This record gives sequence, C-alpha cells and structure tokens, in this order.
Amino acid sequence: MIVRRAENRDIPAILGLLKQVNEVHAKARPDIFKLTTKYNAEEVEAIIADKNTPVFVGGQNGKIAGYAMCRFIEHRGENLLADIKTLYLDDLCVDEDMRGRGVGSEIFSHVLAFAKDSGCYNLTLNVWACNPAAETFYKKCGLLAQRTTMEKIL
Repeated sequence: MIVRRAENRDIPAILGLLKQVNEVHAKARPDIFKLTTKYNAEEVEAIIADKNTPVFVGGQNGKIAGYAMCRFIEHRGENLLADIKTLYLDDLCVDEDMRGRGVGSEIFSHVLAFAKDSGCYNLTLNVWACNPAAETFYKKCGLLAQRTTMEKIL
C-alpha cells in the first residue's frame, strides 16, 4: 500500500469516507451528530491546499482505502502550557470494506513519522466514546489517554 499526501483528484474518495465516518457517529449519537458530512468538496480542497492541515491518503492500484486529516497546533508563550508543536489527527478513516487489513495502521504510521519529521513534540486526537472500535485501534497504535471529556445530558 502507498500512503501519500492527498491531491484534489482524491476529493471524491475522501468525501465518501467522510460519509462513512459520520454514519458511525450519527448512528451512535444522533443527539449530537447530524447525518451529513463534516466537509464539502470545496472545504476539502481548501484543507488539502493548506500547509498547516496536511491530508494523507492510503491505497493501492489507484483506489483510496483510507485517509488521515491533520492539523498543526502550536503553543508559544502561554502562561500555562509549554512551548510545543503538536500534530492533531482530526480524522482517520478506512473504507469499511478494507478494515482489519492493516490500512489504518499504515496510514497512522505514516502520520506519526510525518509528525516526527515536522518537529512535533506529540501527536494528539480525540476519539468518541461511542466508537469503541476506533478507541481499540488507537490503543493498539500505542496512544494513551491525555485527558477525558465528560458530559451530563440535561
């Protein structure tokens, strides 16, 4: 499998995967998520073009099997937080037909190497409690909980 920076020609595949991600969340938490997509084609194009929001795709034989959308976050000169550069993994999705074949692990490994090469101190992400498969995957990748967001529905 090849993992590379996303290009505009990858937008239709990314949009299809974004729909899959949202369906998981919307089915599990319809009180929070709408059954739509997180971004439209123009927004994905702008994200791909922005050097501060790297997007990677993985696949073979011209078929995109997954993607990772990232964003750099820097803390500089803040009172509480140390000066660090973080790569935030906003989204990682593997096509539902390709899950369990190592696609996500390869994409994640590529993103991790990219973060190191970019001088990042750490890589962070959020995982919804309603998505235990994602939480298990990230734990297998060696991630540990940094913080917990809790809620009480009113």
